[in-house]
Amino acid sequence: MPIPEEVTGDEIDKDVRQELQSLPKTLAEDVARNLVMVARLLDEDPEAAYGYSRVALRLASRVAAVREAAGFAAYANQKYSEALAEFRAARRMTGSVELWPVMADCERGLGRPEKALDMAGAPEVHKLDKASQVEMRLVAAGARRDMGQLDAAIVTLQSPELASNSVQPWTARLRYAYADALLAAGREQEAREWFAKAVESDRDGSTDASDRLAELDGVEFVDALDEHEREEDGDSASPTAEAGHEDQTQDGKED
Repeated sequence: MPIPEEVTGDEIDKDVRQELQSLPKTLAEDVARNLVMVARLLDEDPEAAYGYSRVALRLASRVAAVREAAGFAAYANQKYSEALAEFRAARRMTGSVELWPVMADCERGLGRPEKALDMAGAPEVHKLDKASQVEMRLVAAGARRDMGQLDAAIVTLQSPELASNSVQPWTARLRYAYADALLAAGREQEAREWFAKAVESDRDGSTDASDRLAELDGVEFVDALDEHEREEDGDSASPTAEAGHEDQTQDGKED
């Protein structure tokens, strides 16, 4: 797959670069450049990112960072079985538990929410940092919802992190998930309050909490450009065309 000339491979994280030092220099550079493309395209073009991840995997399947990148690319394309296999391989290589939440979410994607819940209660969770523990809580709540256990999902999300007034990188998503669970359970007023709190903490627009809040408040957004085009189309319509439309409508009623 083509890689822009300006991508040198030096853009990758230093820890990943250190992992690649086990490879011959030219090969390490090729792998690094493909990993850079995976990182760049993962959000905007997951399919292309997946393609670059497969190239990197073919070149260096024994490098944990490559297996992890391949896992995230597969995950972004909803290839959950493949993603889980890659995450497991990366974990075997490193011994790290940091991928535990996303591995559990893969189990959800494969239609195995019970397995995700088992992972949420495993000893590995206690080894996670705070951000990953919150992520694990989100996955567990999602698994509860998959099983139709809405009240349990709400309780799962009730935590010190949710109650805290301080804004952390996970705060907006946690509040959003809680609001969404409340809404699913029919607790609309509470949901509105938590969507509002999610908006307050969503500094980088990682959720659509503002849209959900507006929807609950009955606010309808109209695209100004589309509205302008509709007005122009209406102005340019000929009397004959309008009459024809009216005739067709009348004919339809008569039929």
